[in-house]
Amino acid sequence: MEKIEHLGIAVKDLKAANKVYESLFGYTHYKTETVESEGVSTSFFKCGDNKIELLEATREDSPIAKFIEKKGEGIHHVAFAVNDIYAEIKRLKNEGFRILNEEPKKGADNKLVAFIHPKSTNGVLIELCQEINNEK
Repeated sequence: MEKIEHLGIAVKDLKAANKVYESLFGYTHYKTETVESEGVSTSFFKCGDNKIELLEATREDSPIAKFIEKKGEGIHHVAFAVNDIYAEIKRLKNEGFRILNEEPKKGADNKLVAFIHPKSTNGVLIELCQEINNEK
């Protein structure tokens, strides 16, 4: 793993959350995107070299809707950048981590993504991210 790619924050209302984070950072988000397969709309902010991803559910059965229903708004996941997501999934499985995605899938921000179950990582949902143009 190279670095923390972004922090994902689950929110009930993306428009309202954007206003909060615009006030907090002093500037607007640089990108919004909907990922239909995950039932989520996202908004990205840069904070120095780091990114914050706000996530709003677009349907009741989405992972974000379930998360908010169970835990409320807040940090949903920590994402790490990787060079080879396939090799990293294999390595982590061999180390005994429970991988939620056997195959990476297309995520927001031009990334292939896969998740590690929080039960394997002390209660933290971990996302692996690889730039799609960096795919091997």
